[in-house]
Amino acid sequence: RHAVCIFYLVLRALDTIEDDMTISLDVKVPMLHEFHSYLYQPEWKYTESKEKDRQVLEDFPTISSEFRSLSKVYQDVISDICHKMGVGMAEFLEKKVDSQNEWDKYCHYVAGLVGIGLSRLFSASELEDPIVGQDTDLANSMGLFLQKTNIIRDYLEDQLEGREFWPREVWSRYAKKLSDLAKPENIDMAVQCLNELITNALHHVPDVLTYLSRLKNQSVFNFCAIPQVMAIATLAACYNNKQVFRGVVKIRKGQAVTLMMDATNIQAVKTIMYQYAEEIYQKIPSTDPSCHKTQQIVASIRARSLPHGPMASRHHYSPIYVSCAMLLAALSWQYLSTVSKAAEDLVQTGEN
Repeated sequence: RHAVCIFYLVLRALDTIEDDMTISLDVKVPMLHEFHSYLYQPEWKYTESKEKDRQVLEDFPTISSEFRSLSKVYQDVISDICHKMGVGMAEFLEKKVDSQNEWDKYCHYVAGLVGIGLSRLFSASELEDPIVGQDTDLANSMGLFLQKTNIIRDYLEDQLEGREFWPREVWSRYAKKLSDLAKPENIDMAVQCLNELITNALHHVPDVLTYLSRLKNQSVFNFCAIPQVMAIATLAACYNNKQVFRGVVKIRKGQAVTLMMDATNIQAVKTIMYQYAEEIYQKIPSTDPSCHKTQQIVASIRARSLPHGPMASRHHYSPIYVSCAMLLAALSWQYLSTVSKAAEDLVQTGEN
């Protein structure tokens, strides 16, 4: 728990530097490259940030002190991921996401590495088997699925903030400029572009299911599974939805709480994935350019997620468990809502 907490705070500090547009590139790039070394400098802090999360930089000596109190195996994981992420962030500071391969690369730097780092921490703690931390492809897919979902959902918000994360290789087939997708006269092409990106993101779901099926610790499983089911629910809400280009598309609070309560075992998660894959399938327009690809990946998800038994019901739990779970769900939703509203997120640099 402490290692995950410090991992979060360290990456939040790194992300705050990357997000701060008041820091000149000649200052920011070296800081991103060297940020991992600051973990071992007791006095290092940065007091010039204008970002709302600047406290993590101003109080960095407190964070780095706690970091150095962790077991060396945890320190090595956090420092390594921090180094790789800083280098990746610097690479994309002046570079737009063009190809789908670059989209995957960008998402790897800002989210896939988080999944890999967390997985290595889970294995280092011996709460999970070594394979969880060793299989970096599956851990990377966990991060990519979340990151792509956020990027897809936040099209309009990012446009208003002057950020672009949709891959040019895709959107250029539907518009001359990415911003053109928000124009009412282009809505049909915009939705087709949206559907293609959602189809791309759905290809990570089989890896997600394989990854989750390996987890043994209940707390680790919940920690990993809840964001994933929230993501596929978000994609189902966004699929073929014009509202993505007009405002914010979010799943309902009650829906989020239900997902948090239900996603407690692999069969329940498979059931949830199946249900939302089916929801997407029912909305696939026969005229959509990506319809066949969407049908294929949805069919693959459904085949992997076929329910083989009743989904675990929260009604079987004790009243105390339900009360605690409801409190956790409420606090988690409040946190997620605040993060979304502020356009900040652990696994998303420069957005949500």
